[in-house]
Amino acid sequence: MADRALSWPRAAAIAWRDLKSAPGKFAFVVLSVAVGVAALVGVRGFSESFRTTLMTEARSLMAGDLSARIFRQPNAEESQKLSALEKGIPGSDLTWVTETVSMASVPPDPVPILVTLKAVDPIRYPFYGSAQLEPAMSLRQALEGDSAVVAEEFLIRLNAHVGESLRLGGKNFKIVAVLAQEPDRISAGAGMGPRVMVSRASLENTGLLAPGSRAAQRLLLKLPATADDAAVRKQVESILPDAQVMDFKEGNPALSQGLDNATAILSLICLVAMVLGAIGVAMAMHAHLEQRMDMLAILKAVGARSSDLLRIFLLQTLALGFVGALIGVAGGAAVMEALPAVFGKLLPVHTVMHFPWRAVAAGLGTGLLTTLLFCLPPLLDVRAVRPILVLRRLVEQGPSTVSEWFARWWSRRLQLGIALVVIVALGAIAWALSDSVKVGGWFALLFTIALVVLLILAAVALRVLRFVLNRVRLRLPSSLRHGLANLYRPGNQSAAVLASLGTGVMLILAVYLMQSTLLREIRETASPKLPNVFLIDITPDEVDGVRAFFQHQPGVTQPLDLLAGVQGRFVSLNGKTLDQMKEEHFPRRMLENAELSWADTPPAGDKVTQGKWWTDANAAEIAIGDGTAQRLHLGVGSSVEVVIGGKLRALKVTALYKADGQHLAARIAFILPSGQLKDEQASWYGGAHIDPKQVASMERALFAAYPTVTIINIADVLVRIESVVDQITFVVRFLAGFSILAGLMILASSIASARFRRMREAVVLKTLGATRMRIVRTFSVEFSVLGLLAGSVGVVFANLLTRVLLRKLEVSFHIDWYATAIALVGTAILATGTGWIASFRILGLRPLEVLREE
Repeated sequence: MADRALSWPRAAAIAWRDLKSAPGKFAFVVLSVAVGVAALVGVRGFSESFRTTLMTEARSLMAGDLSARIFRQPNAEESQKLSALEKGIPGSDLTWVTETVSMASVPPDPVPILVTLKAVDPIRYPFYGSAQLEPAMSLRQALEGDSAVVAEEFLIRLNAHVGESLRLGGKNFKIVAVLAQEPDRISAGAGMGPRVMVSRASLENTGLLAPGSRAAQRLLLKLPATADDAAVRKQVESILPDAQVMDFKEGNPALSQGLDNATAILSLICLVAMVLGAIGVAMAMHAHLEQRMDMLAILKAVGARSSDLLRIFLLQTLALGFVGALIGVAGGAAVMEALPAVFGKLLPVHTVMHFPWRAVAAGLGTGLLTTLLFCLPPLLDVRAVRPILVLRRLVEQGPSTVSEWFARWWSRRLQLGIALVVIVALGAIAWALSDSVKVGGWFALLFTIALVVLLILAAVALRVLRFVLNRVRLRLPSSLRHGLANLYRPGNQSAAVLASLGTGVMLILAVYLMQSTLLREIRETASPKLPNVFLIDITPDEVDGVRAFFQHQPGVTQPLDLLAGVQGRFVSLNGKTLDQMKEEHFPRRMLENAELSWADTPPAGDKVTQGKWWTDANAAEIAIGDGTAQRLHLGVGSSVEVVIGGKLRALKVTALYKADGQHLAARIAFILPSGQLKDEQASWYGGAHIDPKQVASMERALFAAYPTVTIINIADVLVRIESVVDQITFVVRFLAGFSILAGLMILASSIASARFRRMREAVVLKTLGATRMRIVRTFSVEFSVLGLLAGSVGVVFANLLTRVLLRKLEVSFHIDWYATAIALVGTAILATGTGWIASFRILGLRPLEVLREE
């Protein structure tokens, strides 16, 4: 070698010649990197596109991004400020929806019924989703002129048909279609009768909206993706201080929780894909450099500088990592684009695909950073090592005392510093990948702790194994003795393989446990127990008859759930009257006409989040839903005054609860002890789940038996929610399965990456006279024990990681013993099978042939 340093072009040429000398070996490295990066890009890219589609579906349940409801007409100043807000946000739009009750009739029958009237601007409404009409037509076409669309129950109760006229406020409207589904049905309020929809222009001509009208006005806002929803919400609240403002996630709390959980599990899957990809890259690069160490020693022996070697092999490994990352990016993007074509019919709604630029950047960054992390330390080690020591590394014993360990790590402080920098960079990528900050932060912390503990446990387990084997060596069969001794032989990488395999098992099992638990929770949002038909205005003397009616009604899948409601009026909160609080943003109308109920134990579906439920049925106490309590700035220990039945009652807040949205009690925000309300006049409500195909016949039969009972049919809404839940379930399971499969491939390649060491060992054993079966038994013991040790550590940490993450998501955790046992046994089978797939070829070769090839 020349005295001057090797130039970068010359180093690149040498690295390229080395690559061409054995392309098959290098192809394995590239493939390992590609699989890891492809898993990350494919999972992340599809989850990004799916989440965008999912959020659009969720917005359609409100027909907008934000909703603000007031019970009056907005004044000129408020309208001007809202117009300015719209103009100040490019790409935004707003529209008003009027909701009120009115009497409607179908001439020539003069007898009217009470209907829920909804007036919209069909040019703008809805911003998301669409209204489904029968016969099929656009809402804009249906509401032209003096036309109306009505719900099917309207036609049932008035024995009317499409094409006839209905009369509203002294004006006739033509019924042009049946309103089969409206996007924001679940956000529009309960209503007091069958639904009728007209245009806002037509409603103004009826005279129903007289000055001082208490009709509900609902503002719908559409915001661009770049808008700050929270900031816009605060602006709307300041413009309309008495409005009830909600974003699209609050329309259905159970579905909102499902969306949050879906985001959490998809973020976890992306993080796991990144870490598994890093493991694959790490093991491939580590094995590659171990195979090139002999060449490094020979080059040093003939005069090569350490800086020359560093340049040659740094360029070579980075080139391998870059090529593998590019192939992985292409493969991941191809998988992502192929999913809609392969699984399009299985997806309840169409997923709009976008090129995953963030996922591609994360995949390339992960591939290159991990390559850098695992190639620099061994290359830097070569600088201060004599060639003879490099060549003897396979038979050199490691440090045996604490001082030797400290000396070894101190001499590698530069490598440790570089590793720390790269790990921080990988952590930044993980943080960027995590759409759920809670999951991302806790995952990063717990994974770091688990990785350190795994490395320590791997080293301790091998030490203990060696200690025990030294005392029982002569009592064990030779194949078992040799197989166990292989785990701690000089130059073996059992600790690294054990740590990487245990980490992979931990992450794969954690993904499975998380997705199975969260999907079980999400499925509850579309549970058959969830009422899809509600009844209001049930009088006390009709309760038993209505209950008996549903017991004999076909299509009822769950018994009728009944709830009593009592009207009350709040006078003060924490000593401040409502008039004193008029400058604050709070739902005054709800407080002045509050609905109360009673229960001496937490109702089904309600979970106490703060405080304690009362034990005295006559206690002067009250429990409040946590969402309502937050809006009213109330907590445990707060005092309220309520007028019930003409009597003022001073009550103390003793409990806050969270409703699951699946039971009838979820519609009541205030619950009192039974002794406070049992003697008051009550109006009863009912809820049941009925086969959607049987709802129409049930409505006719109930109207004939109890004509004063109003039916609210939201079966179509729940069908849409179930569709969203089905999509969440399918995609999460698919991505989890894809991640698990990719992880198994990566772990298999990690085990196989150490085959060159076993080749050398097999040569030595064959030379000493070992038979083929003895080698098979020896290696099988090594593979299976390695798998069992890694599986044992992995399943323990997987359950701990899952428990902590689920607790942070407020989801209960139960150990899945079946999955844990499969993971434990499966790891041993994977390690044994993969080890032999990579090593069986050496059994039929002569020692000299193997040595020449190596």
